[in-house]
Amino acid sequence: MSATIHFTKGHGTGNDFVLFADPDGEIELSAAQIAAIADRHFGVGGDGVIRAVRSKNLRDGVQALAEDDAAEWFMDYHNADGSVAEMCGNGIRVFARYLLDNGLTELIDGDTLAVGTRSGVRDVQRNKSGFQADMGRWSLDGTEPVVRAKNLAVARPGLGITVGNPHVVVALASNDELDAADLSYVPQLDPEPADGANVEFVVPLEPLIKDGVGRIRMRVHERGSGETLSCGTGAVAAALATRYWAGAGAPNQWTVEVPGGTVGVRMFATEDGEHVSLSGPAELVYEGTLEV
Repeated sequence: MSATIHFTKGHGTGNDFVLFADPDGEIELSAAQIAAIADRHFGVGGDGVIRAVRSKNLRDGVQALAEDDAAEWFMDYHNADGSVAEMCGNGIRVFARYLLDNGLTELIDGDTLAVGTRSGVRDVQRNKSGFQADMGRWSLDGTEPVVRAKNLAVARPGLGITVGNPHVVVALASNDELDAADLSYVPQLDPEPADGANVEFVVPLEPLIKDGVGRIRMRVHERGSGETLSCGTGAVAAALATRYWAGAGAPNQWTVEVPGGTVGVRMFATEDGEHVSLSGPAELVYEGTLEV
């Protein structure tokens, strides 16, 4: 199909997105069209494309409304290659900012904005760093695939973690190893997950814990997008993995340094189990019109 899209470019710690509003769910772009928009040489450029649709006008959105009838808006997120993604932690903060700045919703300080995603409804609030999103429950997926990456001499064990989407976290020994990894190549996992996975490479900062807050540094190769300057769900997975490895007494609050900045991760108890939240900035950069 052909369509004229009024878009906004936004980012959260350098993880950048092309956003557009389609309240009635009338603009159905193909994977090829989405990939063309996200292309950094011939399109607008971004790590993903986000369509804002009223939940009632999208099948996945109707499922979100069944979970929480306050989820008026659905974040229809696709990776840069056009593939569908379940969730995006940086994207949902930028999505909230987009809705607010365009007058599509309101969010008073202290209130919560419910957003529909393919991994369920996620709650977003304002905070000092920008926005905080409750990413819901998490789980170890029971896998420990061997991970190989270009310029890392030795394969490493990874830890499989699900945070609405699949992740494999790998601990490295030093900043030099982290800097040497060439993530323009897709890391190889053995066994390879059926649906692929985002892969995070992590080193602890020194000291690991300061003023009761854990501190790590991370790089990531995102499924369907390649290396990105930041990955929200990846930062969450990396903090969870590091706490798991650190054992009893490890903190429930973490800062994660990514190439694009710093985000905060917090684990907290709820009635349905432990949840984890992600906080950080969300910026809108420019607007334009695109024929696709």
